[in-house]
Amino acid sequence: MKAFKLENEPKIESGFKIPEHYFENFSEKLMHKLPENEPKVISLFQKNKKIFMMVAAVLIIALLVPVLYTSTVNVNSKEIDTATLESYLSYQSNINQYDLINGLETDEINNINTTIALEDATIEDILVSNANLEHLIME
Repeated sequence: MKAFKLENEPKIESGFKIPEHYFENFSEKLMHKLPENEPKVISLFQKNKKIFMMVAAVLIIALLVPVLYTSTVNVNSKEIDTATLESYLSYQSNINQYDLINGLETDEINNINTTIALEDATIEDILVSNANLEHLIME
């Protein structure tokens, strides 16, 4: 076998040629090509901050309205309903006692007669405390 003599063999030249002093001037050329004023970076959260705040406020209101509404209505519901119903039946309705009796069936009338047991003292107290005796007598 022959001995290899690499120093004497023709060398293959690369296909890429670099201009002279290319790497010495590279950083200067690159800095000239870059823009001098970099744009201010705005994050996604800061850009949509108002939208996030509005959505959070709507959610809080939507969750608090049912809680606050049910708590205030349940406290006074029996008192309001009783007072409203009583005043409506006394002053606003055009229904008299005969219309109410005609609307009831005989079973309901018998049930009312058996379940209501008032003492004389109770009836006297109601009549004394009621200021609309004339209204009751007229009916």
